[in-house]
Amino acid sequence: MSHAIIALWSHPRSMSTAFERIMRARGDLECLHEPFMYDYYINRSKREMPHFDAMDNHPRSYEGIRDMILAKAEAGPVFFKDMSYYVMPHIMQDEAFLRRVTHSFLVRNPKASLTSYAKLDPEFTSEELGIEAQWQQLSGLSGRGVVIQSERVQVDPQGEMRRYWQAVGLADKPEALEWGDEKPADWQQVAGWHQDVLSSKGVKPLTAEKLREIDDGFEKLVESQPRFKAMFEQHLPAYEKLVAQSER
Repeated sequence: MSHAIIALWSHPRSMSTAFERIMRARGDLECLHEPFMYDYYINRSKREMPHFDAMDNHPRSYEGIRDMILAKAEAGPVFFKDMSYYVMPHIMQDEAFLRRVTHSFLVRNPKASLTSYAKLDPEFTSEELGIEAQWQQLSGLSGRGVVIQSERVQVDPQGEMRRYWQAVGLADKPEALEWGDEKPADWQQVAGWHQDVLSSKGVKPLTAEKLREIDDGFEKLVESQPRFKAMFEQHLPAYEKLVAQSER
């Protein structure tokens, strides 16, 4: 018997790892952390990913990763979090896999994600910001996917996660919004990216002070490095389309 496969297609620094932590805390899913990262950064990227310690036993081709996910779904339901830019555009030719997966997308204000990304990897490329790839993927799916905003999860975790779970066919489990101290073993390959989530036990609320901090940080960043302003403007239309889709 084949079980559900739920994909969360995200972009870097979108709160997707905290989202994944919630999904792990449900206890009824096999959860995978960015499996397609291996194909992108080992086989196709022009640059190395900082803070990435590849595991020897992980498949490294697109086909091998896809087949691993499909095999796991024979044993039970699977959730995986990944970046759209890891798999676009070639995943759109894999119609059987696309039909097999329940697709969802997480998006965050690019001012926040871009500023956070630059702190960890100041050399990241426009492709790696990843929001355009999300929109291209959702468009290729003819809008067949639920879109959720990270800010809404921060403001109303219980309500937004209930909405998400209903949309992807899962039962409501509000107890999953708080997690314990256990560190997922497969996060160690990229632990440098996730120190905040590793040290937290729940979603951090979005306050007015935090919003001001995001705006101030973005302004300082683009003043010192103008290329990030151009990158923000490039991805902004895709972000706005994704937000519009989430509000339907």
